[in-house]
Amino acid sequence: REVVESVARGLLDLDLPTLEAEGALIVEALEGIGPVNPLAVEEHAEEVNRLEFLTGQRDDLVAARQSLLQAIREIDGTARAMFSETFAAIQANFGAVFQTLFGGGECALRLSTPDDPLESEIEIHAAPRGKRTQRIHLLSGGERTLVATSLLFAIYLTKPSPFCLMDE
Repeated sequence: REVVESVARGLLDLDLPTLEAEGALIVEALEGIGPVNPLAVEEHAEEVNRLEFLTGQRDDLVAARQSLLQAIREIDGTARAMFSETFAAIQANFGAVFQTLFGGGECALRLSTPDDPLESEIEIHAAPRGKRTQRIHLLSGGERTLVATSLLFAIYLTKPSPFCLMDE
């Protein structure tokens, strides 16, 4: 208290009763605040540790998300390459088998959206000898069956299976 009084006198140049009144107001304001929690420092340290732990967990999740997105991009690129390669081989085999079964004509497999081959629909166009090119659903039942058989054998020529059972 004496130190405070001497510092206050030097700074404020006030008399002792004014300083005591001012000190009483300060003491009253501090009492109005209420009791000080002596464990506040420890609780703060615990909360800081928890914040650091949660921040580390969040950073790990962000890193894992980035890693998963990179893996998805790599898998997507590989799947696109494999699909394009297989699709081109099936197209070539489809043309050859179609020519054999129909004794001529033209056929094609097309992607409805070539920019996104993994999500694109595959369109089958066929033109048996003497007919114009059209989608498969516009052909007769027998022609559709032969086109479907051509496609099936084209797939089997590209990716052979140990056996194939066909019924009617």
